[in-house]
This record gives sequence, C-alpha cells and structure tokens, in this order.
Amino acid sequence: MSNTDTKQSLAFRKHKDNGLLTDKESIKFLKEAVKAHKRAEHPNVPEYAIPTHNYEDRTANGLTRCIIDFINSQGGCHAERISNEGVMRETPNGKAFRGFSSMQNGTADISATIRGRSVKIEVKIGTDRQSEAQKRYQRQIENAKGYYVIARDFKGFLQWFNAKYQGK
Repeated sequence: MSNTDTKQSLAFRKHKDNGLLTDKESIKFLKEAVKAHKRAEHPNVPEYAIPTHNYEDRTANGLTRCIIDFINSQGGCHAERISNEGVMRETPNGKAFRGFSSMQNGTADISATIRGRSVKIEVKIGTDRQSEAQKRYQRQIENAKGYYVIARDFKGFLQWFNAKYQGK
C-alpha cells in the first residue's frame, strides 16, 4: 500500500465510519482523493495549479467519470471506460451504417483491476435495468472469480469499495 493510499484510507475513516457518507460528502471525498493523488504524482506543482473537476453522479457519464477517477486515484488500481458501440462504416455506394462491434454483448461499462482483482462495473441510473446479455456477462465474470458491480450512484460504489478493500 502506498503512502498516498494509506493517507486516503485514514482520511476516509476519520471522515466517516464505513460508508455512512451522504451523497454530497461522497463527492467531496472523491474530489479530495483525486486531488491528493494528483498532488502525490506531481509534487512540484503548486496547490493552486492542481486542476479540479466538478463531479456529479446524476447521469451515466458523470457517474462513470466519478468511479474511474476514484479507482485511478487509489494505489494499485486501474480503471477504464469500455465502449461497445459499433463503428460507422460506408457501403460501396456511399451510404453510412453502423457496423457491429467486436466487443462481447453485455460488456460492462467500466473494466478495472483493483489490487490484482478483475472488477467489471455496470453503470445504471434511475430505473435502468440489466439486459439478458449483461446478466450472462455478469455470470461469466463471477464464475471466473472476478467482481461484478452494478453502480447506481457514487455513494453506493464507495460503500462497496470500502467494504471490499478498506484495510487490505
């Protein structure tokens, strides 16, 4: 565990016990974690020059960014967004169409490695539900001993992360 990692875990414990943060406090914690990570990565950059982002988790894109930036701010972790859209192609007569993707149907929105463990994160906002292909994909990941998480808000994701990884 890196020094930054330890400070962030201690900051989380000091801030609130085990995920009892409000929605607003969880976003504030995210901003602090990302800023601490940037500060550690670039120690010669003055405090005022460290860029910040206005995080929000009310949209799928916003929640995806929150989760990816948080995971990437933790030591021994990496996350990236996965896109399963087809590619625009052109037929010989000049008409455009969206071709098939080479990705597996049901692929999660975020692929992460958290302290050596494969984690797939599906972002769902509001009443959005998993498709049958996503349910099959979830079973495949869990059968391979990976983690599959459905994130509906950043607070919930942070609670899951804290339960799985705090103190490890």
